[in-house]
Amino acid sequence: MNKMKTILAFMIFTLATLTSFAQVDSENSEHMTFKRIPIDGALDEYIVQLKKSGFSLIEKEDGFAVLKSDFAGFKDCYILVATLKQKDLVGSITVIFPERETWSSLSSNYFTLKEMLTEKYGKPSESNEKFDSSSQPRDDNDRMYRVKFDNCKYYTEYETEKGSIQLSIDHDGVASCFVSLAYFDKINREIIRAKAIDDL
Repeated sequence: MNKMKTILAFMIFTLATLTSFAQVDSENSEHMTFKRIPIDGALDEYIVQLKKSGFSLIEKEDGFAVLKSDFAGFKDCYILVATLKQKDLVGSITVIFPERETWSSLSSNYFTLKEMLTEKYGKPSESNEKFDSSSQPRDDNDRMYRVKFDNCKYYTEYETEKGSIQLSIDHDGVASCFVSLAYFDKINREIIRAKAIDDL
């Protein structure tokens, strides 16, 4: 019985050690991380890592995958993992937060996330929060109308040594309005850009 306890204790210690090494590796990675996973590698490998973190795979096609999970205190978010089709290399992650029907709830999501991102990454490198029109919106319904018809420019960007992050209010046609949060890895974005330039 004592021998079993010793073996169990050793296994727990080994697992804890391996876990701590894994966390150090992600923190010391040259790549930007998402959920402590470096944004790098092949699409299938990245999906496996996200599934280990509790994400459910919804769809996978050549060059991208869609997963679903709770994220940053928001339920049922969609996560889009994108690669360059000609090169199986993950370069960006985009989180699509739940759809909102009113400007007050949509803007509340945006400013809540902006506050948390600023606390973590510091002052934004760029921020633009306005409606593109000659007159200001009259009320919340008017604001939502302008979101749906692409007259709302609300976005905030954060630059880090490992890449960039963009928070924005987005829409999909006139039926769906939501906040999105995109992570772009610097190293792989440059590789993808170099590949694109090479094609020209």
